[in-house]
Parts: sequence; C-alpha cells; structure tokens
Amino acid sequence: MKSTRNFLTASLLAAGAVMTAAGLSTAAAADSASPPPPPGAQGWQHHHRGPWQMLRKLGLSDAQKQQIKGIMAAARPQMQTLHEQMRSNSLKLRQTQPSDPNYASIASEVSQTHGSLSAQAMTQRAQLRAQIFKVLTPAQQIQLAALEAQMQARAHGPGGRRGADPSDAPPSE
Repeated sequence: MKSTRNFLTASLLAAGAVMTAAGLSTAAAADSASPPPPPGAQGWQHHHRGPWQMLRKLGLSDAQKQQIKGIMAAARPQMQTLHEQMRSNSLKLRQTQPSDPNYASIASEVSQTHGSLSAQAMTQRAQLRAQIFKVLTPAQQIQLAALEAQMQARAHGPGGRRGADPSDAPPSE
C-alpha cells in the first residue's frame, strides 16, 4: 500500500513538473521567437503580458525604459538557460515509459531537480524585480505596488478565478 502511495505521489509530482516545464518552455520559445519591440511609445504598448503590462502604466521616462530594457536583456540569457534545463529535465521523464522498472525513481529525481530549478528561477525573477524597482521613482514604486495588489486580487479573487473582476463576486449574506 505504501509503495503504491509513493508511486502515485511521485507520478503526480512528475506530471506537475512536466506541465510546469512545458508551460515555461512554451513561454520562453514565444519570447525568443518574437522580435524585440521597436523603440518609442508604440512599441511599449504592444506588450500585453509580463512586466511591461504594469510598467507601461507608470509613465516611465525614455531613460527609465532604456535602463529597464538593459536589465531585462542582461537577465535573459541566465533565465533562458534555466528554462532550457527545466525543459530537458521534463523531457527525461517524458522519454521514460511508465512500464520502465526505474520509472518511479526517475520521476522522483525529475521532481527534485525541477524543484531546485524552480527555486533558482524564482530567485532570479526576484532579483530582476528588485533591479527594476530601483529604477523607479518613489511615486512609481507606490503606483506599481498598487497595480501588483490589484493584479493579485484579480488573480486570486472571488472563486479563485484568474482575471476575475472583484465586482463580479456573489453577494455575501
């Protein structure tokens, strides 16, 4: 019974790792496939996802935009390397058949590696966010914090629906 539970746990963890890595690799491929936006105001408005979605609402100066672009460009190779490592890690599990006698141990190994890689990616994203935050004026920092709080409320608001409008919440009794 315990070995079955361990196998199911490892399988679920591995499936989660595969799904997460597949999503990250798709996002990385989409980022690398699209050309960088042209300089100027119109180039900034075409990004509807990622950090630019909120940053474009802050009224950044041209100098701030250039600094942030430089910060993001410098971070891109390291983040891309992590995404590639996560992708190859998940590929290891996908290439292993469930009938393989070592499947559970491979799933466990992939899961542990994915956890480590995810932690590294989160640390890098936090460092990137901190660098960008330093470029902003105190007023922009406050405005960004408010925008992030709004996004968080929409993402995890009523019903846990991503993007849900808090005003759509059912009336409380």
